[in-house]
Amino acid sequence: MVHGPLIATLLMDLLRRELPDFRCESFSFKAVRPSFDTHALQVCGRRSTDGSTAELWAQDYQGLLAMQAQASAAN
Repeated sequence: MVHGPLIATLLMDLLRRELPDFRCESFSFKAVRPSFDTHALQVCGRRSTDGSTAELWAQDYQGLLAMQAQASAAN
């Protein structure tokens, strides 16, 4: 089983790598489904159209939601 806070860290790393100009003020996450290290895990995200938030999620090898997260940008 993959530790939930590790997945959250991977989501934050995705945000940092893909949107280096996004200055994160707050971050929250919720585990939805267990993930196992015997299968692939994909981290995904998208920035809101106004740039104030980013929606992040991890999905398992079946495409099912494993974790959801939201980051808010500093003003």
